[in-house]
Amino acid sequence: MNYKLPILNNELKKPSASSFRLFVLGFFSLFFSISFSQVKTEIDTTKIRIGEQINYKIKVEVDSLDLVVFPEGQTFMPLEAVEALEIDTTKKDAKFLLSRIYKLTQFDSGSYTIPRQKIIIGETPFFTDSLRVEVNTVVVDTTKQKLYDIKPIIDVEKSGGNWWKWLLGILLAIALIAFLLYWFIWRKKPLTEEEEIALLPPYDRAKLALQKLDESQYLIRAEVKEYYSELTFIIRKYLDEKVYDRALESTSSELISRLQLLKDGNQIELSKDTIKNLESILKRADLVKFAKSAPDTALAEMDKLTIDKEIDHVKESLPEPSEEEKLLDLQYKEEQERKKKRKKVILTVAISVFLLIATFVGFGIKYGFSYVKDTIIGHESKELLEGEWVKSAYGYPPVWIETPIVLKRVEIELPEEVLEKMTITSFAYGTMLDIFSVSITTTSLKIPPQQSQSKDKKEPTFDLLEVSEETIKGFETEGITDITVKREQFITPNAAEGLKTFGTLTINIPNTDVKISGEYALFVFANDNVLQQIVVTWPEDDIYAQEMIQRILDSIELNPDEPQEAEE
Repeated sequence: MNYKLPILNNELKKPSASSFRLFVLGFFSLFFSISFSQVKTEIDTTKIRIGEQINYKIKVEVDSLDLVVFPEGQTFMPLEAVEALEIDTTKKDAKFLLSRIYKLTQFDSGSYTIPRQKIIIGETPFFTDSLRVEVNTVVVDTTKQKLYDIKPIIDVEKSGGNWWKWLLGILLAIALIAFLLYWFIWRKKPLTEEEEIALLPPYDRAKLALQKLDESQYLIRAEVKEYYSELTFIIRKYLDEKVYDRALESTSSELISRLQLLKDGNQIELSKDTIKNLESILKRADLVKFAKSAPDTALAEMDKLTIDKEIDHVKESLPEPSEEEKLLDLQYKEEQERKKKRKKVILTVAISVFLLIATFVGFGIKYGFSYVKDTIIGHESKELLEGEWVKSAYGYPPVWIETPIVLKRVEIELPEEVLEKMTITSFAYGTMLDIFSVSITTTSLKIPPQQSQSKDKKEPTFDLLEVSEETIKGFETEGITDITVKREQFITPNAAEGLKTFGTLTINIPNTDVKISGEYALFVFANDNVLQQIVVTWPEDDIYAQEMIQRILDSIELNPDEPQEAEE
C-alpha cells in the first residue's frame, strides 16, 4: 500500500520538534497496524478428538495487482494437513479479500501448537500467530465393550501386478514382426506376367514371344529394324537355351557354322532347309540393322512364319532327355529351392537380430543400458524395488515402515530370568548374510509401578550410544568384518528423535571364500522403558538397493505408547 503525507502549507506555523515526533510515531504505528491487518487467521475450534479435523482459515486483504502466496504442503506440523481448499476471492470496495481453508488433524492425543504460517504479499512476507490446540482421546468403557479373541492369520494372495500387460505387449510385438516377415519374405507372392513367362519352357516362351510380335505394330509404323531385332532375338534365345549356349553372343555366320557342325556331328538332326532358312533370315536381319535395308512388309511377315516353323523343326530334332539328365535337372531345381529357402532364413534371422539390437539400443538410450539389461536378465533388487510394497506396523509401541516384502515374526529364545525383566519382539526379512535385510526389534522393560514412579523422567532408561556399540559388536560375532562406523541424529517424519549409525561392512559367506561389500544403517529409538531398533543392510554400489533404502528410511514413523506434547 502507498500512503502520502499531507502537504503542509508554507504559511502555516512550523510545528515543534516534539509534535513532529508524535506525528511520525503515529504515522508509522498506523502504517504497521494497516500492514499487519492485511493477514488474519481463524480457527473453528481449539479442542478436537483424535482423528477429527480443524478448519484453519487464512484471510488476506490486498490490492488487485498484488501477488499472494499461501502456505503449501505440510507446514502445519505437528498437525497434518489433510486438505487445502481452493482460494476464495471476494471483492471489497477497491480491494480483494482472499481466503483459504486448511483442514488439519492429529491422530495422537496431546497439546499441540500450530506454528506461524508465512504468507507472501508481493515481495513482503507476513506471519500469522501460532495457535494452541488440544487433541483428546476417545473414552472407551472397557466394562461394556465386548472383547473377542485374536483372529488367526489369513494368507492373502499376492496381487499379480501388471505383468500380463507386458506379456500381452510383447506377444503383440512378436506377432506384428512375424506377420511382416511372412508378408514380405515367406509369403508366396503372386507372379507378375514377366515372371510367369520366365517360368514357361523355352519352346512355349518362344511361341508366346512370336505371338506378341505378331500383335505388335512395328510393321504398321514401318519400324522394320525393331521388328527384325525382336524376331532374331526370339530364335537366338531359343537356340541358346536348347541347342548352343552361346547363340546370343555369336554373329550370324558363327551361329550358322555351329549349327552345321552340330548337324555334321550327329548331335542334332537339323535339315539343310532349316539351316538355310535360318541363315537367310539372320543375314537379312543384319542388313536391316546395319545396312539400313528396308525389305517389304510381306517379306517380314513371311520371315516370321518361317521362324515359327523352324522352331518346331528344331524342337522335333532335339533328342529326348535321358533319365540322368532329368535327374540332374530335378536336383538342380531342388538345389535352387534350397538356396531360396536358405536365403529367406538368413534374411529373417538378420532382420530379427537387427530389430532386437535396435530395440535394446533404443530402450537403452531412453532408460539406460544397465536398466534394460537388468529388466531382460533380471535383478533381485530391481524386482523388489518395482514390486508391490507393504506399509505396516510392527511391535508395540508400533514402528510404521514400508518394505518391499512383509516382515515375518522371528522367535527369540530367552532365559526365564530375562523374560521376567523384559519382552522382546522381532520382525525381519532375510539375514545379514543375505546382503539385503530389514529387521525391527522392540524391547520393553517390565518395571514395577513403584519403581517407575520414583524414576526421574529426565534420566534416560537406555543409552542409545551404548546400544549402538553393542549392536555393532553383535555384527562382528556373525562374521561381519571391516565395519566402518558413522553416527548422526535421526528424526522421523513424525518428529521422533533417535540415533542413526551407518557405514560399510564386508560380509563373509560361511564355508566359502566369498566376500561381499555392503552397507548398513542402524536406527535406535528410546521412549520411557521401550527400546526400538531398526537394522537395514544392502549391497554396495547397487542403484536399485539405494532407492529401496531411501524409500524405507523415508517411511519410518514411531507411535509412542504414551503421546508426548509437541514442541513449539
